[in-house]
Amino acid sequence: MRKIFLFALFLCLTTMAWAQKKSPIGVWTNEEKEARFEIYQCGDKLCGKIIWLKEPNRDGKPKVDQFNPDPKLQNRPIIGMVFLKNFAPDGDNKWDDGRIYDPKSGKEYDSYMKLVGNDKLEVKGYLGISLIGRTQTWTRVK
Repeated sequence: MRKIFLFALFLCLTTMAWAQKKSPIGVWTNEEKEARFEIYQCGDKLCGKIIWLKEPNRDGKPKVDQFNPDPKLQNRPIIGMVFLKNFAPDGDNKWDDGRIYDPKSGKEYDSYMKLVGNDKLEVKGYLGISLIGRTQTWTRVK
């Protein structure tokens, strides 16, 4: 009887773990491994910030958002910058209606994120419609 109970408990726990929705919350790196990003809960949506750069300095000083079209923001540090905003759940393992900011160009794009495995995240930035844009696959660091 005890074996049956333990087996049933094991099946319940396995099913519960399988049924839990996967989440992109955590730390990720881009394809080039030149930066790390923390994705976190912000209200009922997801946001993300840059937490590490392979080359954090330029001319001996921390890199800043020099290409931002708003002159008031051009001196803000890249590390710590929130560059992913307002990603809402949209079906299985997808978060949509977000915005992604590219500090290398100073441009912002519509964006979605989709988990394509426990440790792979497809991130697409686009203008207008999602058929046209750029996709990267990020890898979970932790």
